[in-house]
Amino acid sequence: MIERRTFISSLFKGVAAVAAAAASPAAWAARKITSYRYRYLRPPGAVAEEEFIARCIRCNQCAQICPNDCIKYFGLENDLASFGTPYITPREKACILCMKCCNICPSGALQPIERELDQILKNVKMGKARVDEKLCLSYQGLTCGVCYRACPLPDIALSVQRLEQPVVSEACVGCGLCELSCIQMPQAIRVIPNHGGIYG
Repeated sequence: MIERRTFISSLFKGVAAVAAAAASPAAWAARKITSYRYRYLRPPGAVAEEEFIARCIRCNQCAQICPNDCIKYFGLENDLASFGTPYITPREKACILCMKCCNICPSGALQPIERELDQILKNVKMGKARVDEKLCLSYQGLTCGVCYRACPLPDIALSVQRLEQPVVSEACVGCGLCELSCIQMPQAIRVIPNHGGIYG
């Protein structure tokens, strides 16, 4: 059994480490994230993950300006290097590609992107949707098409075949609106983030 004094000492050391990370995010830049406890997206315009961790100053401005309220901040639920950084869980709330967050970021962790189709297709790399045909209703002989109608880039990022079977193209930017809209449980379409790592 852990002695009370040892437990309290360890607790305070943990809190101090978290406070240090929040106060000086650059101190965690050297910490490589090798695994992720769950799947998440970075907001549009995010630079590569390690650079993102180093650049993000945890100012919360991206979440404050988000009209869809889809940006949240990590506590201790992911790698400690992620503490205080913004993320999106598409199954809960997805990005509507308004580009407000990346255009307000003061540190360059999110690069500015104009809200124009060519700029979004070229510069937004949140991830890419994947369809599980074994779960998708349209691939099981029924017709659905909910994900297609939710896509902000229809016939560009996501198209449909017979029975509205969804087909994801290379133009998918990973906003997650298709995943959010999917009526299947578990969802038949989900976005795989572009920041890499191993989930589990």
